Amino acid sequence: MQHFPIFLAMDGQRLVLSGGADAALAKLRLLMKTTARIEVYAPAPAAEIEGWAAEGRLELLRRPLRAGDVQGASLFYAADEDETEDARTAAIARSEGVLVNVVDNLEDSQFITPAIVDRDPVTVAIGTEGAAPVLARAIKADLEARLPVTLGPLARIGKGFRKLAEALPFGRARRDFWADYYFNAGPRAIDRDGETGAREALDTLLDRHLARQQREGHVAFVGAGPGDPELLTLKARRALDEADVVIFDRLVSKEILELARREATMIDVGKEGFGPSTSQETIDALIVEHAKGGAQVVRLKSGDPTVFGRLDEEIDACEAAGVTWHIVPGITAASAAVAGIGQSLTKRGRNSSVRFLTGHDVAGFADHDWAALAREGEVAAIYMGKKSARFLQGRLIMHGADRATPVTVIENASRPDQRVLLTTLDTLPADLAEAKMTGPALTFYGLAPRAAALALPDLQKELA
Repeated sequence: MQHFPIFLAMDGQRLVLSGGADAALAKLRLLMKTTARIEVYAPAPAAEIEGWAAEGRLELLRRPLRAGDVQGASLFYAADEDETEDARTAAIARSEGVLVNVVDNLEDSQFITPAIVDRDPVTVAIGTEGAAPVLARAIKADLEARLPVTLGPLARIGKGFRKLAEALPFGRARRDFWADYYFNAGPRAIDRDGETGAREALDTLLDRHLARQQREGHVAFVGAGPGDPELLTLKARRALDEADVVIFDRLVSKEILELARREATMIDVGKEGFGPSTSQETIDALIVEHAKGGAQVVRLKSGDPTVFGRLDEEIDACEAAGVTWHIVPGITAASAAVAGIGQSLTKRGRNSSVRFLTGHDVAGFADHDWAALAREGEVAAIYMGKKSARFLQGRLIMHGADRATPVTVIENASRPDQRVLLTTLDTLPADLAEAKMTGPALTFYGLAPRAAALALPDLQKELA
């Protein structure tokens, strides 16, 4: 992030702009929405600028900017649409200690002005660091269509009520009150009775929330999907929005974690096969401790929480402690990974079923029905299979599996850094070692990427 977004307090501040044509007009239309004092320096200003000056909305000086004119200002805009003049005025402003924006010149600007969705006092700023102004405008148009014009009045009324709302306990109780106002009672009241109705709704709503018992703690076991935040379900997003505590696994991507409420307590209980781990007993105790304390807990698991996630043990701990819970399923790593190679997990004439296996469990390498897996045409999705690759290879070959059977290993499925390794059962351990995969990976036994599958008959002949 090269440009850090902030909201500057403008009340009583002084803004200076040099320029009097189209670029200046565009900036002034935005700046005049603030409560700042605006000075414009322009020898030949546009008629609109003269009109605004006559209305007292800005101060117009019909001359070029000179040294000393910018001193003490908060911001300066160079908008003369002339490279030489913009460089001259920007140099003056910098020498006088004022932040500079040169219109349409990202490299020489110390700050940029974002696209803005104005629902005063609700303001949404959209920036692309100068890379894609068209994209910023498209996002602005989309948000303006989504955010009702009544949002501004609702926020203004709510702001005046904040002191009274402090009668509610800080934290969950107060957040529930404001959520109820902004998303339920407030919009209904303002649509029906205008701003007067919205004010009256706040009084009624506060009485109801003060009389309500404190919300009990609860646990949501949420599937975070394979890592792409766009694959997160709507129910999972809502759970993260409401969470007081998020207890997450090592494989949950940072992009998913950033979707949690900023105020939520984030607890990393990452586990690594044959490496440093948080014990399951500790995880169970953390879940119960926070839920019993009244928190809305999200137990965030990579992929789907019902697949190789020791979900039953965590649910048992909740039930033993009298804690309520629910499950939010997620996109499985297997579904995302197989989609990434353009294949299906089952296919008529190839395999009518697919096995989901784990490469190792709490006791070490996991044992399976190797004879059944070794049959021609079998397909298996193997979780935690990297470190057990040689063990899997040995067991399958021992039970008669064809050494030329295709094996595909997919690292970081669905993420921008996804990698696909196509190998065979014969060379699986060596190829994995050479690939040096460090991220979460899923192994597909008996399955090759769609394009590569066409070449497999020739490859199998060579190895026969």
